Amino acid sequence: MSANLLAVFYLISGVLFILALRGLSSPETSRKGNLFGIIGMAIAIIMTLMSIGNFSTGFFYLILLLLVGGSIGAFIAFKIPMTAMPELVAGFHSLVGLAAVFVAISAFLNPEVFNLGSFGNIKIASLIEMSLGASIGAITFTGSIIAFLKLRGIMSGNPITFIAQHYINLLLGLSTVVLIFYLCKTQLDSFFWLIIAISFLLGILLIIPIGGADMPVVISMLNSYSGWAAAGIGFTLENTALIITGALVGSSGAILSYIMCKGMNRSFFNVILGGFGGNEESSSGKVKEQKPVKSGNSDDAAFLMKNASSVIIVPGYGMAVAQAQHALREMVDALKKNGVKVSYAIHPVAGRMPGHMNVLLAEANVPYDEVFELEEINNDFANCDVAYVIGANDVTNPAGKSDPQSPIYGMPILEVEKSKSVLFVKRSLSPGYAGIDNDLFYRDNTLMLFADAKKMTEDIIKNL
Repeated sequence: MSANLLAVFYLISGVLFILALRGLSSPETSRKGNLFGIIGMAIAIIMTLMSIGNFSTGFFYLILLLLVGGSIGAFIAFKIPMTAMPELVAGFHSLVGLAAVFVAISAFLNPEVFNLGSFGNIKIASLIEMSLGASIGAITFTGSIIAFLKLRGIMSGNPITFIAQHYINLLLGLSTVVLIFYLCKTQLDSFFWLIIAISFLLGILLIIPIGGADMPVVISMLNSYSGWAAAGIGFTLENTALIITGALVGSSGAILSYIMCKGMNRSFFNVILGGFGGNEESSSGKVKEQKPVKSGNSDDAAFLMKNASSVIIVPGYGMAVAQAQHALREMVDALKKNGVKVSYAIHPVAGRMPGHMNVLLAEANVPYDEVFELEEINNDFANCDVAYVIGANDVTNPAGKSDPQSPIYGMPILEVEKSKSVLFVKRSLSPGYAGIDNDLFYRDNTLMLFADAKKMTEDIIKNL
């Protein structure tokens, strides 16, 4: 296939990726966006295979590996529950980063194959591109692994700090820049391997100090890193589709990280340089004294909601764990039949990844015009009869605006405590992912419903 025709198809692929991002910006067009992305990726893969030109034994192995990898990916995607989607994304990011490292190594050891010059005499621009691609890819790989372990609960979600962590990370970052300079100057392979080794270490040290409450930002940040790593390698391979795709992923991930930080009233650099989300003992020196709470059952909840004029549903990670979105939709339908006005309030960081709750509600066919973001609905809680909080812990914690000593102070929260009554569905009084106690549990207008979110919601439906 001619280079010009290949470039045209890569351009078409890039346009489809842009349309995919546009489609994914709204739940109503997300299915179409996904379709555009699938078609664009299919075109890019087919064109890349056709550009090889030599259908040798190597091509057979390439197809075999594509089938094996694609089958594993499809199997995981079908089997993974929505609650595990954040760690799945982190895991896939790690593979993108590792792939960038492997491609950079291949290009460095076999520059003739990639028309980059000869070993020891590689083009300076190509050395910079592959070094940056390998470095960002290595940081993405190990950083994503740490994020996966934290999200999965294998590693504590609390920040793990160490002495002079910022200075050590800064030193490692500067060392990488210096090594890239000397690699370009001397082309010694030892510098290349040092760049990769230091970057692997830097990925670990960057993510370990970041606490659980900042994990949504970390996910979107790693998404951005994986994109820039792919773009860097795209320049090395002179692959237009890879450059376009990487740039789109990198820039969209960076924008999403900014939006997430803004939604949490946090500085992006503040998150990256340390994060909040410690446990009670680490942040205050002692565990808070247990306070009395008012608890109720499904009869109490159904009575309050049936006699309410307006109800605001606040979904959180507890809804995802229980897979209660369909039961929630049934409950809302029953309330509407009784003339109750119902809305959904979504916090930008509800769940453990951006858009987690929106996806779950869309899965249950919740009308999009009933779902509101924090800034759109927060003022409505003061006029609301009942707020039904279904596992949304940290994002409803009043400490975010009332306690300067709290590690989540300054983060915008859903002001559910202003409602006449708050029904909080939770299995226990355990803290949320940020590891801090929620004062909302002990308010006079809060009724705790200790149960599995799905079962409690189904019992409320029966009583309605």
